[in-house]
Amino acid sequence: MDRLLLEGRQAGVSDLIAMGVDASSSRRAVAMAESLPGVWAAVGHHPLNQSPPEMEVLAELVRHPRVVAIGEVGLDHADEHRGPHDAQEQWFHAACRLALEHGLPVCVHTRDSTEAVYQALLAHPGLRGVMHYWVLDWEWAGHFMELGLHISFSGVVTRSTRQDLREVARRLPADRLLLETDAPWGTPRGRSGPMRPAWLRDTAEVVAEARGISLPELIELERENASALFERLRLD
Repeated sequence: MDRLLLEGRQAGVSDLIAMGVDASSSRRAVAMAESLPGVWAAVGHHPLNQSPPEMEVLAELVRHPRVVAIGEVGLDHADEHRGPHDAQEQWFHAACRLALEHGLPVCVHTRDSTEAVYQALLAHPGLRGVMHYWVLDWEWAGHFMELGLHISFSGVVTRSTRQDLREVARRLPADRLLLETDAPWGTPRGRSGPMRPAWLRDTAEVVAEARGISLPELIELERENASALFERLRLD
């Protein structure tokens, strides 16, 4: 991990948020954030978990000063046998309530469930957050931005077949744009193997080109947006 973080810093990635997908991984994310400079934590319950979330554990972890978000949470209707849909909605609403209670943003997963996620978020006015691993169209980006959410792109935006995503990235208001690794997934074009922090630079270069700005300008924009959304995050 130290080697990957050093490699990332050499590529310009100064800070990372380690995401939890259940109570156990959320604990590990907090432990990493405590021990590794530049690492922060999000605690959550991925919708494809088949067991209910341990909300009492998440409610305890969320008080840690290195926890900057609730995530990864959301809905995934691609497979009924992994995370039943009705239970997913209950879990997602519980996570949104926890986020509002503690004034934290949510990091939202959606797959084959866009309308359901939108309706769930409508039920929690004032909730801040980010739609992660964005692969949807401009119209949906507009709907989620109307709710106050940011839009985050992984390495998928670099792929030759995804000019549509680069167009969304070009059109986004500057203050709603975020980038992510989504490790171990989201590998940029031309890379192979699990996603690494340093490869976020590949994504940044493509998005900067799409927006017609320099890489340093995009890096500064990302720092401003991350600091604004993840208020506990202190970028030195």
